[in-house]
Amino acid sequence: MKLEKFKEKLKSYSKEDIIFTNHAKLQAILRDVYLEDVKNDVINPFRLVYIQKQDAKFKGEEKYDCYFAYSKHACNQYALTINGKVIIVTIIKINRDWQRAIG
Repeated sequence: MKLEKFKEKLKSYSKEDIIFTNHAKLQAILRDVYLEDVKNDVINPFRLVYIQKQDAKFKGEEKYDCYFAYSKHACNQYALTINGKVIIVTIIKINRDWQRAIG
């Protein structure tokens, strides 16, 4: 899926449609990322710069690695699943030249 099309898809969800796994909640605490900020990134994805589709386990499910850039050296990576809701599976905070990771 193209990045712009995916951004439009994310915009169709509301904050109430976003669910965090226990793992994602723990990772947010450990990495000093606020869950409200993650929700805002998802429903207003202007910082989304790169997506990579992953293999889904179940029919009707889509999985993506998403990179949200804050600067050249700060980025959050969210692994998410879409199946009617947006499920945030994990949160990774990247504080280095993240562009090499997606290059």
